[in-house]
Amino acid sequence: MNDIDSMGPIDYLVVEFPGNRMTGEGIPLLLDLVDRGIIRILDLAFIRKDLDGTVAALRIEDMDATGAREFAVFDGASSGLLGEDDLAEAANAVEPGSSAGVLIYENLWAAPLARALRRGGAQLVAGGRVPVQALLAAAEAGG
Repeated sequence: MNDIDSMGPIDYLVVEFPGNRMTGEGIPLLLDLVDRGIIRILDLAFIRKDLDGTVAALRIEDMDATGAREFAVFDGASSGLLGEDDLAEAANAVEPGSSAGVLIYENLWAAPLARALRRGGAQLVAGGRVPVQALLAAAEAGG
């Protein structure tokens, strides 16, 4: 991993695939973000949550043929940040009968800003994401 002082902010996503339908449709767009230096993938793991609530790690080679082909480019993407406890926590957000991808990535686009702020003594003390549903609700309310 790069020197922590030179890194951009680190984010994570948990993407649910209802009914275990992992088509890989978004993979070319994710690869484009990597190729353009906007993000760097640090970890990518997959889980499956059975109808009875049992959670298991899902290996790329265990996916259906279409999904496996698309996701194979990420095989071995692991920095060690993502542990079993993190996967168990991610599974809490996933509906039974679904699979999920858990992605940890560095925002390379923000690294120069983050470095400059750290040099000036600033530190990030909070962060978050506004859900699309909240934006839609605000727009509908005229806000």
